[in-house]
This record gives sequence, C-alpha cells and structure tokens, in this order.
Amino acid sequence: MLNENIKAIRKSKGLSQQELAVKLNVVRQTVSKWEQGLSVPDSDMLVSLSEALETPVSTLLGETVIEAEADGLKAISAKLEVINLQLARRKTTRKRIIRGLLITLCAGIAVIFAILLALKSPYLDWDYSNPETSVLGVAFHSLEWMFVRAAPVVFIGAAIGIFLTGKKDES
Repeated sequence: MLNENIKAIRKSKGLSQQELAVKLNVVRQTVSKWEQGLSVPDSDMLVSLSEALETPVSTLLGETVIEAEADGLKAISAKLEVINLQLARRKTTRKRIIRGLLITLCAGIAVIFAILLALKSPYLDWDYSNPETSVLGVAFHSLEWMFVRAAPVVFIGAAIGIFLTGKKDES
C-alpha cells in the first residue's frame, strides 16, 4: 500500500523518481525500491517524504491513493517556465558582471592615462650612462609606448561593450 501511494502521489505531483530522490537526498534507486515494495523508508525518511510530496504521513500510510493523471502538457510547460526564468536570470547576471568589468576596465585606462600625463615621462631625464638605469628607462618607455598605442583601441572596444550590454533584450 505504501509503495503504491508513494508512486501515485509522486506522479500526481509531476515528479520523476530522480527529482524526488534529489529532494530527499537519496539515490534514485532508493525511491525505485520503495515504489516496488522492495524496501520501506524509516520513520524520519517517511516524514521527509511526506514533506517533499506535500502529503500527510497518514495519507502515505493509508488507503490506496487513486493516481491522479497529471496534465502532462501543463506539468512540462510549468517546468519549462521555471527553466526559462532561471536561464533569463543567469543571462542578466552574466550581462551585469561583464558590464561591470568593462566599466572597471575603462575607468582603469582613464586613471592610467591621467597618471602618465601627470608624470610626464620622468624617465626621459634620467642618466642613461648607468646600465641598470638604461634598462629600466627603456622598459618604462616601451611599456608607456605600448599602453598609449593599445589603450585607445581597448577603451573603444570596452565602451562599445558597455553600450551593447546596457541595451534591453527585445525578446
């Protein structure tokens, strides 16, 4: 009787054995064994089972439950709606993270440009007769040169990315 009631109520709720097993933190085979009458849940698990199926324990243990035909299409569309909402939230979160990173990148580029303008390339006045100073001066100059050449392209790309991630979806 218990095995038939578990199966009937699970199906009427539109749950698969796997979904019920996940709710109860057991393996699917455990639910299968209960439904086949090969084993029975202990008292604690019976309470958890009644909570997961939103059914009183007395109903699980009582008379045979007539299996209510779950409206298959309705159950599937409800599950799809939940999945679509989860995917939409993930997409929105991902867009916000990317937008924040792009804004941070643009701000970082602007700050570095401001620092470079304020410093006015102090390494140009260094004494290059010392080999260590020469190497350090050349390294600073090459980094500044590469930054001044690459940063505008990256900045424009990031600005376009900010614009595109800020647009609302027309779906």
